[in-house]
Amino acid sequence: MAMESERNWYVIHTYSGYENKVKTNLEKKVHSMAMENEIFRVLVPIEDEVEIKGDKKKITKKKVFPGYVLVEMIVNDRSWYVVRNTPGVTGFVGSGTKPIPLSAAEIKRILKSMGVEEAKPKMDIKPRELVRITSGAFENWSGTVLEIYPDRGKLKVLVNMFGRETPIELDFAQVAKME
Repeated sequence: MAMESERNWYVIHTYSGYENKVKTNLEKKVHSMAMENEIFRVLVPIEDEVEIKGDKKKITKKKVFPGYVLVEMIVNDRSWYVVRNTPGVTGFVGSGTKPIPLSAAEIKRILKSMGVEEAKPKMDIKPRELVRITSGAFENWSGTVLEIYPDRGKLKVLVNMFGRETPIELDFAQVAKME
């Protein structure tokens, strides 16, 4: 079974104007070949563009990156082959045969501009449980969960700083349950 950490967003180059057709074809292929555990989401980044002609306001959908489609997937020989051989796909963005994933910051910005939020990580942590902070300024500190905000993917943790309990807000990805 592939590791969740291998799951990344990649950019595939398509014939210009074929972005939606590539998205549809790839989604059909993923379903027909039962590859839902390797290829997760296919997106054509679009944004609203406001045109004002005279006194009329018209909103149209505009492709943010014409000729490109984003794919969230785990790259292995089989998934690479399926994407690469989808009609309309000319290749992955990257060097040679190795696609380069988008950074977390890049994909977060793109998804936010589209109004699509990233899948929120699931938390099996409850208030008053002890957690270890795994990244950020308080890395390797421990604290007690005060509040959980699942809609924002954040939680408030009480840490003992200079002899007093101080609440800090962290992302779900910054903490681990203490066993």
